[in-house]
Amino acid sequence: MSHKRVAILISGGGSNMVALLDSMVGDHPARPCLVLSNDEHAGGLKKAAERGVATAWVDHRPFKGNRTAFEAELIKPILEAKPDIVCLAGFMRVLTGDFVSHFQGRMLNIHPSLLPKYKGLNTHARALEAGDAEHGCSVHEVTAALDDGPILGQARVPVLEEDTPETLAARVLTQEHLLYPAVLRRFAEKNSTPVHLG
Repeated sequence: MSHKRVAILISGGGSNMVALLDSMVGDHPARPCLVLSNDEHAGGLKKAAERGVATAWVDHRPFKGNRTAFEAELIKPILEAKPDIVCLAGFMRVLTGDFVSHFQGRMLNIHPSLLPKYKGLNTHARALEAGDAEHGCSVHEVTAALDDGPILGQARVPVLEEDTPETLAARVLTQEHLLYPAVLRRFAEKNSTPVHLG
């Protein structure tokens, strides 16, 4: 069986990346080919290396906000790895439409809200401020628009009366670790039927 090759982009500890890596075993239709970060000190790089996955990093800071120049370097190790699928897993840089177009229909992202609600940052606090009864996370195809694109899966959690942004984030993260691997497996099988958890 010819496995799909998956590159994963991270910025920090990479807990969703770990969930993805640990799922791509046995009869899974995909295998990791690269974990890439914009921070050489990202904890996730060490976790990936410990699992025998190739790693690379491209520091965004020397580019001083020049996203085009940064992305020109960022794309090099990705293209070298020849991925079939690119997964954003806590990658905290906004990507331009030009970059995304290279991987159109092949790039996934996980976002901590029930999209289309709460695109961008501070999603847990915003859900609490709105008095939402439920919150959750979404996996979607990446398009040029931020946190947009076809939704491939969602997981829901109830919002509790005593919740803080931190407690809500922790419960959502548990669901992220279940949802993202489930969506990736289905996507690698060329099945875009949305996954629903919770």
